Amino acid sequence: MSFLFDSVVFGPVKSRRLGVSLGMNIVPAHIKFCSFNCIYCECGWTQASDVESGDFFTPGLIREALENRLISLSQEGITPDAITFAGNGEPTIHPQFDIIVDDTIALRNKYFPKARVVVLSNSTMTGEPKILNALLKTHNIMKLDAGTEETFRLINLPRTEITLAQIVENLKKFNGDIIIQTMFVRGVAGDKIIDNTKPLELNNLLKYITQINPREVMIYSLDRLPPMAQLEKISKEELEIIAEKIRQLNYPCTVY
Repeated sequence: MSFLFDSVVFGPVKSRRLGVSLGMNIVPAHIKFCSFNCIYCECGWTQASDVESGDFFTPGLIREALENRLISLSQEGITPDAITFAGNGEPTIHPQFDIIVDDTIALRNKYFPKARVVVLSNSTMTGEPKILNALLKTHNIMKLDAGTEETFRLINLPRTEITLAQIVENLKKFNGDIIIQTMFVRGVAGDKIIDNTKPLELNNLLKYITQINPREVMIYSLDRLPPMAQLEKISKEELEIIAEKIRQLNYPCTVY
């Protein structure tokens, strides 16, 4: 069962990570639109036909929807801690993402200047200068799910030519002003064992974290039913052991 949003603005919801978070879905409604096809994604599988036929919301429509919701929140006496780009896939795929970020920041400044503008991203578009420049204006939580190229491809199933090494290099461009988010899972896909908790995976991931030098690391496991049924949720106890390895490198790490 997939979990999809049918509107541009949703919530706000109470988030353990972000406080009172107003969500923004700037990719097409009712479908998943993403450069990954992650085996654990709560939005379900990325269908090629959806990606080819999807219509993006225009910057004007997004700006209007956000401003209307911010006005109503102000009237209701609700103050968001964050305005968060999330939704049905990868927000940075939107061809006018940079314009939308600038509009969102302007509206944030007008109505709730203390709120953070947050982008939850799979890191695939950070090599594009226009996207990187927009992201450098926001608070970013970036995905990094593997320590080897093979496991990266098994877990994230990229739909572009991006490699794990390219993602790591691109994440270094944030000069540490970034949060890394990692999903830990294990399971079987055909004749391949998937397990990003193995020592080789963890050691490489720790090396990448050191190179990226993030402000913080967030780790978690399955919460909703994934599209690939043969996945195992990693226990909180095991996640805490992994988190401690990250903390020993002097990076704050939270288990969700």
